[in-house]
Amino acid sequence: MRLSVVVPAYNERPTVHELLRRVAAAPLPDGMELEIVVVDDGSTDGTRELLQQLAAAADPAPFRLVLQPENRGKGAAVRAGLAAGSGDVLLIQDADLEYDPKEYPALLGPILEGEADVVFGSRFAGGRPHRVLFFWHSVGNRFLTMLSNMLTDLNLSDMETCYKVFRREILEGVTLRSNRFGIEPELTAKMARRGARIYEVPITYRGRTYAEGKKIGWKDGFAAIWAILRYNLLP
Repeated sequence: MRLSVVVPAYNERPTVHELLRRVAAAPLPDGMELEIVVVDDGSTDGTRELLQQLAAAADPAPFRLVLQPENRGKGAAVRAGLAAGSGDVLLIQDADLEYDPKEYPALLGPILEGEADVVFGSRFAGGRPHRVLFFWHSVGNRFLTMLSNMLTDLNLSDMETCYKVFRREILEGVTLRSNRFGIEPELTAKMARRGARIYEVPITYRGRTYAEGKKIGWKDGFAAIWAILRYNLLP
């Protein structure tokens, strides 16, 4: 069995090499192969050039590099990465260091045990450490999750999480359209519509400040509301 880790990256030069090192060193079940797919989304800070050097040197491990011709947004990068991945299971991993690849076994568990088609790693499910940061961000995340749950009839605690893991079969035939952060509610809505067996597991979370490179803002929150309505009410 093969795991494809899809890493969308935009202007993450300070963190992407260390992130790839952690992905390459992540614990995996016996017999599971690892494929890393990195999508550079038109970076302008040297991330693209660094990734080209790392890919040529197979540092810290061989990985497939997809270069977007221009900055198109996280959703477009995720779509390109999912299309390029060849694994039986596909996992989305941000290029910053907010999410820890050491938790892959917990994320993969429900799928490998045959219980789930999709697994969300929840920052709010409790039981795992997380950095204490922005109050209004947490309020916004919980509101977006509640709105999504109302329309999907799911009881997720963290719809906006980066960590989403899929059996390949559950994504087959699904057309994704979001270019920006609307990819999170779109994936959620379309998995719910397919009747996917969705599980959540608690994860650690080391959030960044804006000074440390955090990119999502209040405008993305309004865009997420539109995406929730669009992908649930206008299929």
